Amino acid sequence: MKVWLDRRKACGNFRALQTHTSQVDFASNDYLGLARSSSLKEVVIQEWGKLQGVGSTGSRLLTGNRAYTEKLEGEIAAFHGSEAGLLFNCGFMANLGLITALAKTGATFLFDAEIHASMREGFKLSKSRAFPFRHQDLEHLEKRLKKCSASSDTYICVESVYSTDGSLSPLAEIGALAEAYGAQLIVDEAHAVGVFGPQGRGLAQQVFAQVIPFGKGVGAFGAIVLGSKELKDFLVNFATPFMYSTALPDHCLAAIQSSYQIFPHLEVERKHLKSLIEMAHFSPSTIQPIPISGNHQARKLSCYLASKGFDVRALLSPTVQRGKEVLRLCLHAFNSKEELTRLLSLVKAYHG
Repeated sequence: MKVWLDRRKACGNFRALQTHTSQVDFASNDYLGLARSSSLKEVVIQEWGKLQGVGSTGSRLLTGNRAYTEKLEGEIAAFHGSEAGLLFNCGFMANLGLITALAKTGATFLFDAEIHASMREGFKLSKSRAFPFRHQDLEHLEKRLKKCSASSDTYICVESVYSTDGSLSPLAEIGALAEAYGAQLIVDEAHAVGVFGPQGRGLAQQVFAQVIPFGKGVGAFGAIVLGSKELKDFLVNFATPFMYSTALPDHCLAAIQSSYQIFPHLEVERKHLKSLIEMAHFSPSTIQPIPISGNHQARKLSCYLASKGFDVRALLSPTVQRGKEVLRLCLHAFNSKEELTRLLSLVKAYHG
C-alpha cells in the first residue's frame, strides 16, 4: 500500500478528507442552497414525524419497502413525465445497478468519454461491450452506432451536464441519432435537476432511462432511475445494488419528498444562478472550469484562493486527463455577484 500512496503523493494527486470550512463556498454541489436551508430542514422534520422511525430494517425486497416509498416514486416519476421510477441509495449505485442489470441482456453501450465513474464501473464490473466516443462528438458517435450489431440492444450513455467541464449535452441531436439507429438513450441528470428545465425538471425528455441523484440541486440524499414500468420491474429483479442494499431510511425519504415540494418553485434562485453563469462565462452551467495544467499548479491555485477566503477545489489527474486539470468553480444561488467578481479578479491576478 505504501508504494501506491507514495506514488500518489509524488504525482500531486494524493487525496485526503477535509472538514467543512468557513470560506465562501464555490466548491459544493448544493446549487440551490437546499442542503443548508433551514426552511427545508423544518419541513423535513415535520414530514419525518409522520413516518415510522429511524431505520428501514432491511432491503425493499425483504422488510424495507413502504407504501410511502412507492407513492414517492410515483410522484417523482409523474413530475418528470415518466411512467415509473425506482429509488436507489445514491447516484453511484443507481448508475451501477442500471448498467450491470442491462448488461445481463447482452447489451452494447456507447458512452461519452467524459461520463461519470459510476457508469464506467458498471461497464467494467459487468464486462459488457462498451465503447467510448469522443466528448460531445456526434460524428464519432454515429460511426460507433454504424458498427453496432443489430442483433443486440444498444444504449447511449451521457450526462446532461458534465461534472468536469460543465458542458451541456446536445440531447436532441443525440436522441435523433439514437432513434435513427434503433438505440436507447440513458441520461445522468445529476447536475441538471433543480437547476435546468421548467421548474428544475432537468434537460432530458422521453428517454429510455433518466438517472437523478438527489445529493446536488435537490439538496437531499439518494437517487432514482426513471423510465417505463417494465424497466422498473427489470431493475427490481436484476439490479444487484438495489436488491442487496438496505432501503433508504424514513428521514431520507422525507427529505426527498420535502425538497420536491420546494425546489420547483425556486424560480428566483434559478434566475440568479443564470446571471452568475453569464458572469463567469467559462461554461453554460453552474460548473465553471478554469483550466490550469498540472496537479501541483492546480492545487497551488486552490490553496491561494483558500487563503483569500474562497473554497474552490481542483480536479486533478487521473480524475481528469493529464494536462487537462482544472479548478472547478461551482456556482450557487447563495453566492453573490460581489463574491464572484472578487473571486474572478483573484484568479485573473494569479495568472498574471
